[in-house]
Amino acid sequence: MYRKGKLYFRYGTMGSAKTALLLTTAYNFEERHVDYMCLKPVIDTREATNVIRSRIGIERQCRWIYQNTNLYEFARDLYRTEGRIVDWYLIDEAQFLTEAQVDQLSRIVDDIGSNVVCYGLRTDFKSHLFEGSRRLFEIADTIDEIKSTCNCGHKTIINARIDAQGNILSEGAQVEIGGNDRYVAVCRRCWRRKRIEQAKRAELPLEFDDDDTAGAL
Repeated sequence: MYRKGKLYFRYGTMGSAKTALLLTTAYNFEERHVDYMCLKPVIDTREATNVIRSRIGIERQCRWIYQNTNLYEFARDLYRTEGRIVDWYLIDEAQFLTEAQVDQLSRIVDDIGSNVVCYGLRTDFKSHLFEGSRRLFEIADTIDEIKSTCNCGHKTIINARIDAQGNILSEGAQVEIGGNDRYVAVCRRCWRRKRIEQAKRAELPLEFDDDDTAGAL
């Protein structure tokens, strides 16, 4: 029987309830007896066990995706060993996928006919695209933004990384796992303004000797 699947990318900033939406979708599939599977890149080390957990406290077990996991072969092995073709794959933290793994997901859709829904961030704390997100923007069938609001009322765009004092950081590795203590979602305007304010605070005032000041008058 011919099966027609789609590759979805649903992205938003941190705190936009992406994971909660994934878990709600999984619950609805379970209630309707739809075959689904949850997966998540193992690079997110905040959990000691293989679970997807939302900030609001709900969670569900998942399968780990490792750096060298071939997702297309994983789906084919499910069919070879169990005769199972999963109707829906739900993938959390999809920004951490490699470009090759996103291409493998597209093959699961095109060759096997499963639906694949990827949830993740668009950009890092420097506003640059993640590898997995970039590839999803390039080849996904459907792209949806999960919107959230900055404190100023504008739409959040930037996942700003902060230090213990709440200062926005502009240097560091692209991937640094953390929650509300390390990241805050802000709009582009607030991100820029806060960085300018921090730069001004870092400037030392000029100091003149009294004689130099008098000579300048």
